[in-house]
Amino acid sequence: MSDMQNLIKKSVFDMPPSGIRKYFDLINEMEDVISLGIGEPDFVTPWQIREAGVYSLEQGHTHYSANAGIKELRMEIAEYVYKNYGLTYHPDNEILVTVGASEGIDLPLRAILEKDDEVIVPEPSFVAYKGCISACGGKPVVLTLKEQDSFKIVPSDLERLITDRTKAVIIPFPNNPTGSVMTKNELAGIVEVLKDRNLLILSDEVYSRLTYGEKHTSIASFPEIKDKVIYINGFSKSHAMTGWRLGFLCCHKNLLKHMIKIHQYALMCSPTMAQYAGIEALKNGEEQVEKMVSEYNRRRKFMVAGFREMGLTCYEPEGAFYVFPNITSTGLTSDEFCERVLREHKVLVVPGTAFGESGEGFVRATYASSLENIKEALNRINQFVKGLKK
Repeated sequence: MSDMQNLIKKSVFDMPPSGIRKYFDLINEMEDVISLGIGEPDFVTPWQIREAGVYSLEQGHTHYSANAGIKELRMEIAEYVYKNYGLTYHPDNEILVTVGASEGIDLPLRAILEKDDEVIVPEPSFVAYKGCISACGGKPVVLTLKEQDSFKIVPSDLERLITDRTKAVIIPFPNNPTGSVMTKNELAGIVEVLKDRNLLILSDEVYSRLTYGEKHTSIASFPEIKDKVIYINGFSKSHAMTGWRLGFLCCHKNLLKHMIKIHQYALMCSPTMAQYAGIEALKNGEEQVEKMVSEYNRRRKFMVAGFREMGLTCYEPEGAFYVFPNITSTGLTSDEFCERVLREHKVLVVPGTAFGESGEGFVRATYASSLENIKEALNRINQFVKGLKK
């Protein structure tokens, strides 16, 4: 087997596993654990969306769709992004239905990266970015998001990292794990830095429907850079459809025509049943989305207050469904905090380091869990933190 391992691509061989995985393995061995770790809605997919998927099977829609996705779904996506974000994409040649937003991240990187091309990755952020870049032979360049900047990109910090090897910049807002959101004015500063650069912008906006206050602004809405932007979104977070594996990617037709070739060879098309469910989600799912956002907002306020009451600094998230409290006052590392609170009080939270080295001193807790679970989890964490001070 050792000889066989030599055949594995070095960038993949050296790739560390997800920092979240070990904690999920631990809870499989334990009982009565309250998990604030899994980044998916605790809501079941709304019934009429499930029904549309089931009905598609009953009607015999069990064959491949067009590579780019069912035309009706692409038309609904075009209307959806225009109505919500003012974005104009043509359903025939500028929209691709993907297998989750995850494929939407992977496809552009596979299409554009040559060996040692650089991609700027703001961190803390989604665990998959750096892995996908490295697997494609590229080099992730970390832009550290700081608590004192509300975990937002500072234009001067971005500008300093751009070199002649920079092929792309990832814009991950609303952000996982911090919950930070960049406003239109804040994005304008980023646009000013990038508009005359020969690079692409991967804008991961999968949490864009989950904001609490100011409405989400897409960086693709700035006309001076729209042609550089690869817009990524999906149904998992907004419509509680994680298991359906349905996302979409929008960009200029001259970019999309090359990415769709990879999609054709690797995946052919997204699951047909999920696509019919997606049509229903965009046509008639808004009321359920708003109800879920309202409930997340209630939990968000409760969780932020809970961490602050136990003496931990906690940035108030403006989007997504996570809080990212600062635990440095406990004297523990992020990993130590998470391991001990899990083993001693049976609450799962995720170390900030799972989202990049700059996450040290923080933990991520999701409020995509029932208020009852959140209350009990906060009580247990409070007991743990109080015990450290004795």
